[in-house]
Amino acid sequence: MTVPEHPTNDVETAEHAVHRPGSSGEHALQGELGSVARADRFYDDQLRDRLLPRMIEFVGRMEMAFVATADAHGECDSSLRAGPPGFVRVLDDHTLAYPEYRGNGVYASLGNLVENPHIGLLMVDFTDSLIGLHVNGRARVMDDDAFRATFPGQARDRAAGRRAERWVVVEVEEAYIHCRKHIPRMERVTRRREWGTDDPGRKGGDFFGAKGTPQRAPRPPRRRFPSTTHLGAGSARALRGRPHSR
Repeated sequence: MTVPEHPTNDVETAEHAVHRPGSSGEHALQGELGSVARADRFYDDQLRDRLLPRMIEFVGRMEMAFVATADAHGECDSSLRAGPPGFVRVLDDHTLAYPEYRGNGVYASLGNLVENPHIGLLMVDFTDSLIGLHVNGRARVMDDDAFRATFPGQARDRAAGRRAERWVVVEVEEAYIHCRKHIPRMERVTRRREWGTDDPGRKGGDFFGAKGTPQRAPRPPRRRFPSTTHLGAGSARALRGRPHSR
């Protein structure tokens, strides 16, 4: 007897949708493009709600992380955080934290988190394993004193010029692999790090020649499309008015 891959009636279909990880948009596209079974295998085999031991070891040797946030309206921002191995700290298998130092004073990522606590981290090993780790969750921002009072025993940075002003503490909701297929291999080189510097030249200065140009310029009219028009009619209808599952 062949066991069906998917639910066979409306009740089973509804229960299956409720318990599947991911967003409504993911699920709509999976149905539209015929990848539900493939996606379910990935969810079942690779996606977890915590950091597994090998993930914890991986995080402990990372020297950079890409950080994705969005404000209350969904406007997105991505940024880079870097430091010595272990600068992203695993507090337990459901919690990690990374430090925020004095920067350009804009606070784009932290400002987004004030409005919207959802955060996505991507850490990539470009030199050895050629693999990546996604960590998605909910974040809170703590000043350094509050962080150390809440999580005692955390060592301070030893590098000159590095003193965390705040910490982003992330409650892990999803952790999963980023495959190595298109990750380039890089070679580590020795480089002097100017931690904590405010020297414009060492920070990159006006590398892209923005200073002195108009902050805003006229742009040609563009046609705005609803966010679901890339989907077929059935999936687009299903998503309209449907809340995000995460």
